[in-house]
Amino acid sequence: MSPVVRRSVASLSIPNYRLYFAGQAVSVSGNWMQNVAEMWLVLQLTGSGTAVGLTAAMQFLPMLLVGAWGGLLADRMPKRRLLSITQVLMMVPPLALFALVTAGSVTAWMVIALVFARGVITAIDNPARQSFVVEIVGPDRVVNAVSLNGVLVHGSRIAGPAAAAAVIAIGGVGPCFLLNALSFLAMLVALRRMDAARLRTSPVAEREPGQLRAALRYAAATPELRLPLAMMAAIGTLSFNFPTLLPLVAKFTFHGSAGAYAVLMTALAAGSVVGALAIGVRGRVDDRFLVAAALVFGAMTLVAAAAPTLPLMLPALMAVGAASVAFSAGANSTVQLASDPIMRGRVMALYSIVFLGSTPIGAPIVGWLAGAAGPRWGLVVGGLAALLTAMAAYAVLQRVAGRSPGHAMTTA
Repeated sequence: MSPVVRRSVASLSIPNYRLYFAGQAVSVSGNWMQNVAEMWLVLQLTGSGTAVGLTAAMQFLPMLLVGAWGGLLADRMPKRRLLSITQVLMMVPPLALFALVTAGSVTAWMVIALVFARGVITAIDNPARQSFVVEIVGPDRVVNAVSLNGVLVHGSRIAGPAAAAAVIAIGGVGPCFLLNALSFLAMLVALRRMDAARLRTSPVAEREPGQLRAALRYAAATPELRLPLAMMAAIGTLSFNFPTLLPLVAKFTFHGSAGAYAVLMTALAAGSVVGALAIGVRGRVDDRFLVAAALVFGAMTLVAAAAPTLPLMLPALMAVGAASVAFSAGANSTVQLASDPIMRGRVMALYSIVFLGSTPIGAPIVGWLAGAAGPRWGLVVGGLAALLTAMAAYAVLQRVAGRSPGHAMTTA
């Protein structure tokens, strides 16, 4: 194995991380199967881009509403125990959807309600999952572990949609929900088999009033946190709406089926895997890297929006995927490393809120625009948002450099 490849997968040398990675690989693939099935089911039931956008919003609205409390739980409880509880709860919504589809009684509002229920559990699960990574691998390998998580998530975007397309073609959307419910067993087994003595467990925060306000003050007062969180808030709202836009692009722009949607998602995911592996080799990520990644992300999204045919859109989406994961993994690792361990759950909840919790704001807007003016315009808005955010962040960095030469918000 070459030294570059060895550095890109360094965290896999840690037994606990190998278990975590394997459990996640199965669980996240099942989750992507469910995402494809939910969006396609709502599109079949309603034929509405706005309804698809609303469904995506309902998945992430709970992050905006209760994500901060999820972060507080992650700081107050051992994270492995909390994750074990959320895996069991995660099985309930897909089993309910499977039962409804099998019985032939499913309606759009039922799907949306169960998507919301799944989002509530995710809002509790996500901050613990994000902040658990540093406890498994330690601070020296956080950038690498986060990038490998990106490989896993985006690799699952290939496996999950491809499997969903095959399952939908053979047996309809119902079996996708059952398979996703069963996939959480893999994560439960992985958590159970971890060696607790090898975890670098963070201190548990004592219960006291004002802990959420304290986290907000802490993030606002820490320069290393302000820039990545602000950039992610803007880009997360308008640029990361591919689950809403790509089914509309497949159906209305290229007049395709679930297979065309799966191909678009696969191209995006393939590029994301390449981007994640590339950033995993880096020993550090700084604020200027985030600006450059956002700039490329925005530019390539505009190129994808202009692609006249499906085959020409695929390479553009691969470039979008690589740049988007470089930006998100860079922001994630920067925020984790800059956080005090006793605050990390709440800070990662803030990160999740601005990344995932912004979707309820952006997805309906982008879905409505795609329905009114065409799906390409949704991509245009996302591309422009990323470009303008990169330019604004660069201007801020220039002002900071002008006041304090040599200053750099850098993580190692």
